Amino acid sequence: MYLELQKRLGSRLRSLLEEKYGLLVENIPLEIPPDLKFGELATPIAFELARKLRKAPRIIAQEIVSALNGLEGFAGFEVAGAGYINARLDRAAGVRLVVGGESLARASSGLHSLVEHTSINPNKAAHIGHLRNAILGDTFVRLLRAAGQKVDVQNYIDNTGVQVADVVVGFLHLEGLPEAEVRQLLEVLKGNGERIDYYCWDLYARTSQWYEQGTAEENEARKELRYATLHEIERGGNDTAEVAEMISTAVLRRHLETMQRLDIEYDFLPRESEILHLKFWESAFEQLKQTGVLYFESEGKNKGCWVMTRPGAEVAEGDLDEDSKVIVRSNGTVTYVGKDIAYHLWKFGLLGKDFGYQPFFTYPDHECWISTEQGVEPHPHFGGAQAIYNVIDARQSDPQANVIQALRGMGHVDQANRYTHFSYEMVALTPRCAVELGYDVSEEDLKRPYLEVSGRKGFGVKADDLIDKLIAATRAEVDARQTGRDEAERQKIAGQIAIGALRYFMLKFTRNSVIAFDFKDALSFEGETGPYIQYAVVRARNIFRKGETTPEAVLAEFAAIDPAAYLEGEAAEDIWSLWLRAARRTLVLEQCIATSEPAYLAKHAFQLAQEFNNFYHRHHILTEEDPKRKTFLLATAAVALRELVVALSWLGIESPEAM
Repeated sequence: MYLELQKRLGSRLRSLLEEKYGLLVENIPLEIPPDLKFGELATPIAFELARKLRKAPRIIAQEIVSALNGLEGFAGFEVAGAGYINARLDRAAGVRLVVGGESLARASSGLHSLVEHTSINPNKAAHIGHLRNAILGDTFVRLLRAAGQKVDVQNYIDNTGVQVADVVVGFLHLEGLPEAEVRQLLEVLKGNGERIDYYCWDLYARTSQWYEQGTAEENEARKELRYATLHEIERGGNDTAEVAEMISTAVLRRHLETMQRLDIEYDFLPRESEILHLKFWESAFEQLKQTGVLYFESEGKNKGCWVMTRPGAEVAEGDLDEDSKVIVRSNGTVTYVGKDIAYHLWKFGLLGKDFGYQPFFTYPDHECWISTEQGVEPHPHFGGAQAIYNVIDARQSDPQANVIQALRGMGHVDQANRYTHFSYEMVALTPRCAVELGYDVSEEDLKRPYLEVSGRKGFGVKADDLIDKLIAATRAEVDARQTGRDEAERQKIAGQIAIGALRYFMLKFTRNSVIAFDFKDALSFEGETGPYIQYAVVRARNIFRKGETTPEAVLAEFAAIDPAAYLEGEAAEDIWSLWLRAARRTLVLEQCIATSEPAYLAKHAFQLAQEFNNFYHRHHILTEEDPKRKTFLLATAAVALRELVVALSWLGIESPEAM
């Protein structure tokens, strides 16, 4: 409702300014005032027009207001201060619009977007930092789909990188296992119910330390072994590459199972091995040279390199500027940015090559495919997107900017403009959380606001361990409160609350905020938490359960009532405020997508729950004696419940029946 009326007012103002002053103003600034005493919408447009019209803002505002009266959905307009225009909505009409709701199955926008998220190196178990990436990405996918976009979800798998090489070194050299025995070990672990991703977690940490534990000569030799292993994996077709394939595929399956616990799913898993072996880079390299984005450096410190220059930099032969980026090293190897350029040309359908495809992981309602050199037919079509969102941490800002720069240089300006680096900051642990996880924390570290996790050092919390601990903590509370429910029901509720707490904690902070995770803070039923919002849903459902009715029946009955009398006066301000909050669904949706910031939805859900709880405590809904007022109060609860459930679903959080 809010967005609809906002657009209606903006459209009328544009027409009025053209009719009255001959001005074409495309963007009309509209704001939501901080207090209802100033109305429900406001605009400072008179201040922007003062210089052009050579009039005082207040005079312009008065002229506009005199021509605005009678706009459908608005009760009136007034001039405030030196020239603000405040708009007051027709409350009864607004309530009718909110009750009508907005369809969740929105018409297709015609936009095909691709969201890449999670992208964990397949060398060890997923950890808490990976969860922030996956939860952010999955939530944004839900938002784009809610806006009517066709969205492909991709999880990029770097199965030929140095992290995988480190685990392979661990198996082949620290453990001393040949390829056949690695295969046998994987079978033994699986048969014993042990987890390959957990096994690799410890092995990766030991290998990382091994590189630095010998003499200087030994450490140098070990690092040479590391890079020799890496090159074998990249080349493929050998025992080392076969070991890497076995390990990375087994770990990848575990990652998908972990994410499935959070209701996070994927459509396609593109792997770096295919980008290498299917010669994606060679095609991209030719395009980059033909468009002049790359040039060969024949002198200087980067002699023999192919480099890319940032826009505006003037480069003389042999004088590589500081703003250039090496894409191909003098030994012929391609940098990460080079391979990423090729991959993103494919994403936009500009490469002229494609992957082979094989089905890999089955979800309840669709198949997830993985890249191969020789695929099967038929298969879904991936790539060729119109817009791209890459959920990658903030430390990768420069490489991401380089890819965008390359696209622009090649003439793909529209694609570059629709390429979004969806960056985020790291997740750490509070000292209290680290102690609860069993780590020894020094007195000095106990005083710090957070402790950084490190996979190489083996310090951190595995994603599945975190989920298990959250469910266990929640289950204790559920068992105490839900004694009449059976084991399966209590476990389901505990899981819903635990996952809701985790997802909300990861989403309530803006992406550029460092998160210090804490069990107690995440699971609290008070304050800005997932359980607090879920409890508001349970409380609302209990109203209808006790009243022996349903939200649908109440809203149908409400259609015959004139709500105007219940929306006026000081006593009704909190109720009207709740209706307005419930009316912001599409407004918040557009804000989240425009800014690539799901935190706005998290904040909206919390504020809606907060206002509903205040309403619940102030008004005696089921004992109200006036039948029509009781129906009005029940309708208010029904709309709040509906919007809370929608907001939680977009956040990827279930709405439990009981808590």
